[in-house]
Amino acid sequence: MAKGLTDMILPDDRRMLEAVCAMRRYQEAQASGCAEPELEGLRVLAEFLFQAIADHNLQVLGHPSGPQH
Repeated sequence: MAKGLTDMILPDDRRMLEAVCAMRRYQEAQASGCAEPELEGLRVLAEFLFQAIADHNLQVLGHPSGPQH
């Protein structure tokens, strides 16, 4: 099934909003001096969510993305 531009994850999509919230939680924890292990977990989560969105959008556009797990 071919995907079109309507399948892209856009800024108002729930998944994008979740990724932005994750980044905000990371930045707030960083500013408050949060412990390093918790801070790293928040960073990894935010990075994962944004990478998943980028990979999805690249596939929609017909570009290869990173390895599929």
